[in-house]
Amino acid sequence: MDMNSKASEFLALLASINPSSQAVGSLTTGWVSMSNVRTLLAIISTGTLGALSTVDASLSQAIDALGTGAKPIVGKAITTLTGAGSVQALINLQAHELDVANGFGYVDLTVTVGVAASETAAFLLGASTRYEPASAYNQAGVTQIVG
Repeated sequence: MDMNSKASEFLALLASINPSSQAVGSLTTGWVSMSNVRTLLAIISTGTLGALSTVDASLSQAIDALGTGAKPIVGKAITTLTGAGSVQALINLQAHELDVANGFGYVDLTVTVGVAASETAAFLLGASTRYEPASAYNQAGVTQIVG
């Protein structure tokens, strides 16, 4: 990597769960192809948590963008978040950790809130892209890259 490289040239924002007061239940990013990235970083962020609420997050894998054959990725779930909130958690994933032998090449991130509504946001970043700049793989919601 060149010393003049910008983070937006080697990281792509592939998917997100936009900041919200998430009701009890689950939100997902939608399925993201691993065909152009070798590494993913899931970032889960909480704000104020509802009374006694819990926040869980995990990565799942599928065969296609429709979620065919979806199943959890072993070891890719956070420990339940509780308490005052305003914390972050990270989940790393490398492409070889998928069940590639059985055709799994898509990933999604699920954030689940239990007990009471809580402020959440989550992002899937891709790195080690097949081609540069990584920003070519940003989700459509990325409207500006400055600098």
